[in-house]
Order: sequence, then C-alpha cells, then structure tokens
Amino acid sequence: MEIKLTGKKALITGGSKGLGLAIARTFAEAGADVAIMARRQGPLDEAAGEIGTRQGQKVFPVACDVRRAPDIEAGFAKVMQAFGGIDILVNNAGTSNANPFETVTDEQWQEDIDLKLFAAIRLIRLALPHMKQRKWGRIINVLNIGAKAPRPASAPTSVTRAAGMALTKVLAGEGAPHGILVNALLVGFIESDQWVQRAAKAGVPIADFLANMGKEIPMGRVGTAQEFANAACFLASDAASYITGTAINVDGDRSPVV
Repeated sequence: MEIKLTGKKALITGGSKGLGLAIARTFAEAGADVAIMARRQGPLDEAAGEIGTRQGQKVFPVACDVRRAPDIEAGFAKVMQAFGGIDILVNNAGTSNANPFETVTDEQWQEDIDLKLFAAIRLIRLALPHMKQRKWGRIINVLNIGAKAPRPASAPTSVTRAAGMALTKVLAGEGAPHGILVNALLVGFIESDQWVQRAAKAGVPIADFLANMGKEIPMGRVGTAQEFANAACFLASDAASYITGTAINVDGDRSPVV
C-alpha cells in the first residue's frame, strides 16, 4: 500500500521541530503542500528548509502564537491566502506541563487550556467550513497517553489532553456526514527536543537518557518521531477512509489503556 497526499493542503501546528516537523516532512514526501505554524519565525524558516518538496509543491512557514485568538485568525488567513484552502489540520502544539494538583495555579491552568484545547478549537472552527465545501477533510489531534490513563501529579496536561480526546469524538460524529474524519494520536515516549533538553539539564548523555526511558516500555525502546509521523500520514490519507473518532496510542504499549 502506497500512501499518497498529492494535491492536499496541510496545516501543522508546532511544526518547527520534533513531532510537528517530522509530520510536515512526511506529508510533503507524500505529495502535500504543507504550512507549519510555531511562535518564532527563525526556527520555522530553518524547518521549511529541511522539508524536501517536489517541483510545484509549497512549504509555507507561519509565525503564530496559537495561545492567542487574534494570532490564530491572522495566521490562518495567511495560510488560506497561500493555499486557497485546507484539507488536513494537525493540532500538534503543546508542551508537557505535569505537576501535583495543589501546586497548579489558575494562570497555569488557563495557559494549558489556551495552548492545548482552545488552540485546537479555534483552528478547527476556521478549517471546518473549507473542508465541508470540499466534502473531504482530515483533522488529527496530537494528545498523549495521559488522556486515557492519567497518572498522579499530571495536572494540568492530562486534563486538557482528555478534553482533547472528547473534542475528537464530538467532531468525528459531526464531520462524518461531510467526509471529514477526525482522530487523535496519543504520544507515549517518543524522541523529541524536550528529552534532549531534560538530558542536558540532568547532565546525562541523550543516548543513556533514552535507553533508561525505554526500560519502562514493553517494546524496550523509545519511539522515533518518524514512527509517529508515519501514523499521522496514514490517518491523513485515503487509506484511512473508514477510520474516525479513534484515539490511537503510539507508545510501544506503555499505556495500560488501549
């Protein structure tokens, strides 16, 4: 089976590095035009340079703070001007913000909600009319396995990710009659910049840091960003034409919940 996204227009938030960049690169390799959003223009431009495209394809970097509604509206308008429409939306922006419940302030709750929930809500609200007009669309919400199996001291992120899973299910039912498929991919331990930073902070070589993390996973290793991007590319394609309303763990069986 060959996965093709030829002629599709995709928007990926958090697209300047890590999982977002891997997804954007994989979508481009499958033939899609890709727009990538992140807060800083410099890293976005570097990422755009890393994404290989064929003749006639577009890579469009858009500086946008998805925590702010006006930024989302302005950034989405730029993408529409460049692409003329959106077929695939990947809501990937987010960080891991996990703390004991009693230590989390109102401000931290609100920031997490704005970044991980309202950013997705606002972008989906903008993208849906264009997908309905085309009678085809894919929305992929990147969450984490805490959405299904929250652990102690995982507030606020597990709560906002669980809300993202509920949002996915609501939208799947509403989008299905219009050919719009909505799914979530749940991250386990995947190689990313956050682990590089944590390893550096701990003074541990990244290879040793990841190997130690792998001990918690039945497969015995941390996943790669490319493995995660492959799953996203499948869900974005016609090959996944009867899959919607699902929340798929990409975690090497780390989660106790399927």
